[in-house]
Amino acid sequence: MSSLKDLRWSPVAPQHPQSEAARRLVAMGLRRASAVLARLSRRLARPVVRVEQPEPQLEFYAEAGAPEGALYLDGKLVGWVSGITRL
Repeated sequence: MSSLKDLRWSPVAPQHPQSEAARRLVAMGLRRASAVLARLSRRLARPVVRVEQPEPQLEFYAEAGAPEGALYLDGKLVGWVSGITRL
């Protein structure tokens, strides 16, 4: 039984310099990844500001001097209505 007294149990295994360097490298990578994810989560958590846009305006001109049957959407020519001069 006296030989059992000489055995000492250690919960931490002896560290080798290479394994310590690898652990530090992994820890550094995890810290950087954590910082990137924290910045991303802050950016995604911001409320989205909704910009009100007016309803599109469809315009038809059948006046003297205006192109006959021209259709405009928000002031831009989008097409022609053939055979129609008045709506």
